[in-house]
Amino acid sequence: MNKPKPFWTLGLLGIILVIAAPTAYFWPKITKAVDDPWAHVPDKTVHVDHTDIVKGPFATPQDVTKECITCHPDAANQVMHTTHFTWESKPEIAPGRDQPVTIGKKNQINNFCIGIQGNWVKCTTCHAGYGWSDANYDFNNPLNVDCLVCHANTASYSKGANGLPADGVDLVAAAKSVGAPTRQNCGRCHFDGGGGNGVKHGDLDESLYFPSEDIDIHMGKLNFQCTDCHQTKDHQILGKMVADNYQIDPAEQVQCTNCHSQTPHTDDRLNFHTKSVACQTCHIPAMALQDPTKVVWDWSTAGQPGRTDDHFTYLKIKGSFIYEKNYIPTYMWSNGNLSYRYLLGDKIDPSKPVVIDQPAGDINDPTAKIMPFKLHMAKQPYDTVNNILLQPRTAGKGGFWTTFDWASALQLGAQDAGLNYSGQYGFTETWMYWPTTHMVQPSANALQCNDCHSESGRLDWKALGYPGDPMIWGGRFQQK
Repeated sequence: MNKPKPFWTLGLLGIILVIAAPTAYFWPKITKAVDDPWAHVPDKTVHVDHTDIVKGPFATPQDVTKECITCHPDAANQVMHTTHFTWESKPEIAPGRDQPVTIGKKNQINNFCIGIQGNWVKCTTCHAGYGWSDANYDFNNPLNVDCLVCHANTASYSKGANGLPADGVDLVAAAKSVGAPTRQNCGRCHFDGGGGNGVKHGDLDESLYFPSEDIDIHMGKLNFQCTDCHQTKDHQILGKMVADNYQIDPAEQVQCTNCHSQTPHTDDRLNFHTKSVACQTCHIPAMALQDPTKVVWDWSTAGQPGRTDDHFTYLKIKGSFIYEKNYIPTYMWSNGNLSYRYLLGDKIDPSKPVVIDQPAGDINDPTAKIMPFKLHMAKQPYDTVNNILLQPRTAGKGGFWTTFDWASALQLGAQDAGLNYSGQYGFTETWMYWPTTHMVQPSANALQCNDCHSESGRLDWKALGYPGDPMIWGGRFQQK
C-alpha cells in the first residue's frame, strides 16, 4: 500500500495548496464516491400467479376481498390503517391550535377540485376502498378494502362512481390477474390526481408509464417501479404528501439518501451544496417535460354559457385554466413539514393570496434545504361575510356540474362540510405548493453553476434570505 507523503516532500506548490485548502472554495477537491445505491434497491420477487388460485364467481367486489383475506388474513386490516384508505393524517397538534387536527382529502379544502365532502361519487374513484358514497362510510369494515386497485392488471380493472368497480369489469378476471403493484396501478390515481393527466403535481403524469431516461432516469433507463423507492411493509407505503401532513417523521418519508450518500459526488464543490440544497433542486431542473401541467385554475368562470370546452383552456364545469410544459419550479426553504395548513373554517384575508399549505423552514433552520415546488394558483369561492373558503357540491344531486348555480351548490356544499355559510359569496386567489421529487434527470441534464449563480440565475437569493449570491458572499448567511 502506498503511504501518503509528508507535506514537506510536496514542493512549494504542494505546501501552498495544503495551507490554502480550507479556504480554497473554488479549487476542485476530488474525493471518491462512497455510495452504492443499488445496495438499497429491493430485490424484485416473482409474484405468485393467481390464475389457478382464484375461483369465484363474485357477486360483489366485497366478495373478492373476502377471498383475498382467506390467504392474506392481515392485509385488509393493514390497509385500513393507511392514508390510502383513511384519506387523512393521524391527529396532530398544529401550530397555533389547541386541539389535535387531521389533514387530508377526507376533510380539508384544496385549490384543485376543492373538496370531496358531498362529492364522494366522483372523488372516490381513486379511493382504495368500495362504496364511499356519503359521510356515513364504514371505514372499519375490512370488506370495504379494494385489493384490486393496487394489485390487478389495469387492463382488467378500473374504478367508477363511489369507488366501486367500473361498469363491465369482470371481477374474476381481475382477481386472477393480481400481482405486485406497477406504475400503471399507482399512476391511475397519482398521475391523474386533481381531475386529469398532470393536473396536480407537475412531476407526476402519464408520460411516466413508459418514460425515456430524459423524462425520469429511475423509471426510464433503470425501469424502476414506484415501490422501488416507495418501499412498503405491512401495506404502509413509504412517503407522505406534505400538503396532507403537518409533521412528517423522516423515517416515513422517501429520501434520496435512502439509497444515495449524503455526499455522492466525486467533486467536493458539489458535495458542499448538499448541506443547504436538496438533491431535487439540481437534478429536477423542470417538470411537465412531455405533458403539460395545470398552473392556474379559475373557478369563477365556470358555468358560463356559449363557451367552447377545451381540456387545456376552459371547461364549463370547472372554469378557465393555464397549462405549461417544461415548467420551472418555485424554490423555497423546506424542512419537510408545514408551518401552516388551511383548515375548514379558518378566516382568510381576501385582499391577498390565501396560502393553503405553507412549507416550513427558512435560512435559519439547520434542517431546511432549498427545495423545488410547483406553485398552483387558483381562484375559488369564499364567504364574503364570514371570510372563509367555501366548498361547493359539484357532483351528485343538486351539484354545480348539473345546475351551474353557484348559490345553491355552495349552500349544499356548506351543509356537506359543516360550514356556517352566510349566503354571500365571491372568489379569491389561493396558492398551493407541491414538492417536486419525480422526473429526476440524468446527471448531464442537471443544473450547472450559471443556472443559479449568474445575473440571470433562477434563484431569488434575497427572497431565500441571503444578502446576495452566496457564490460571492460565501456560506449560509443569517438573514439581515
